[in-house]
Amino acid sequence: MFDVAIIGCGVAGSSIAYRLSKFDLRIVVLEKENDVAMGATRANSAIIHAGYDPEEGSLMAKLNVRSVELTKELCEKLSVPFAQIGSLVLAFSEEESAHVQKLYERGVKNGVPGLQVLSYEEVKAMEPNVADTVTCALYAPSAGVINPWEYALALSETAVRNGVEIRLESEVTAIAKTENGYALSVGGETVEAKYVINAAGVEAGMIHDMVLPHAFEITPNKGEYFLLDKSEGTRAKHVVFQCPSKVGKGVLVSPTVHGNLIVGPNAVPCDAGDTSTTSDDLAFVRTMAVKSIPSVDFRQNIRNFAGVRPNSSSDDFIIEAHDGFFDVAGIKSPGLASAAAIAEYVENMMRENGVVLTEKAEYTDTRTQVRFKEMSHEERAELVKKNPLYGRVICRCETITEGEIVDAIHRPIPVKTVDGIKRRCGAGLGRCQGGFCGPRVVEILARELSCSRAQIDKDKTGSYIVRERED
Repeated sequence: MFDVAIIGCGVAGSSIAYRLSKFDLRIVVLEKENDVAMGATRANSAIIHAGYDPEEGSLMAKLNVRSVELTKELCEKLSVPFAQIGSLVLAFSEEESAHVQKLYERGVKNGVPGLQVLSYEEVKAMEPNVADTVTCALYAPSAGVINPWEYALALSETAVRNGVEIRLESEVTAIAKTENGYALSVGGETVEAKYVINAAGVEAGMIHDMVLPHAFEITPNKGEYFLLDKSEGTRAKHVVFQCPSKVGKGVLVSPTVHGNLIVGPNAVPCDAGDTSTTSDDLAFVRTMAVKSIPSVDFRQNIRNFAGVRPNSSSDDFIIEAHDGFFDVAGIKSPGLASAAAIAEYVENMMRENGVVLTEKAEYTDTRTQVRFKEMSHEERAELVKKNPLYGRVICRCETITEGEIVDAIHRPIPVKTVDGIKRRCGAGLGRCQGGFCGPRVVEILARELSCSRAQIDKDKTGSYIVRERED
């Protein structure tokens, strides 16, 4: 029997797994997809919000502000890209200027450091490309941008190194209360655990209803994006928002940690698995974005994508304890920014509910990551001397070597897809989006996994790239 079963391995589940892995517990993470971070975590704005938007006194406000510094510390420990570039919320009218002032006052009450309301002239000095129609802006220097899927991967991998078991392609279909805890039906087997943590994202409501009376709704909501080439990466220096509304924080324009420019999202009701994009929705995103920065060159777009938010019927995060079953649901924005503090909150909640947490004598809380393109010539030469695979560049757009790809394949969490390699080391993230390196990545995966190229998926199970000839 496991001590803890965590359902879902997005940024919330992986943060909790990492946090609990320092204790003397037997932990299993059950993820229905073939990799971690396959839901909202891999397709979002990648923003660490400062914490001025959530209502004062809410869990969102408390955990968002607390989490900013925790996230910064974790990224340093786990070798995850994080840039604390600050954010601006633009106003374009007297009404929006009043809302900016309201956000400022709320942020001060929430404990957000360094907030300022800037005049048009001050905004222009910081962001020369913003529209001349801006009246003022809220500046939050503690906001930043991150690589969200690498963050979740780093947390998960470190948890595995500390003894956590992660089971991929393990969908939970039923949960029954037992004398000693819970019995979870996973495929054709039963997983028993004393405690269950429901971090299932858009399916958290369904998981909750397997154990308890219906209490909340999860209403999936899609956001669509443009990802522009690095030639547009300096169009904005900060995360540039518009005034938020009831449906979200609005269309943003922001640099990414990889040097690109991201633009989006909209907010459209959708089914849980709908990550499609449409020309009409993207046209709306584009129209809204140029209101903030008119000069964005959308001809430099290299990819469109969509993510699904796990919006809920509650205005706040749903983090509650129910006789050994813990809901971590409705983790919508600022969920990514709050994940580290959510894990801390869950730890404290478990203690309050009688769970004994004893720290291990030995525990690893760090991770290293080879990034060949960021090394000096001397460091590269030394690395290639030790392993010639690092001397073969496979992804020319991002300067990703065969050594980095092979390392990604054999890391603690198994990977057998092209997009899984992309998320781990960046091969295929560049301007050509894998057009040149993709076939070579398939070959390397097949070689290292001792399988046919036809067994290599692009992303989710069944998204094959190569078909074997049928005689």
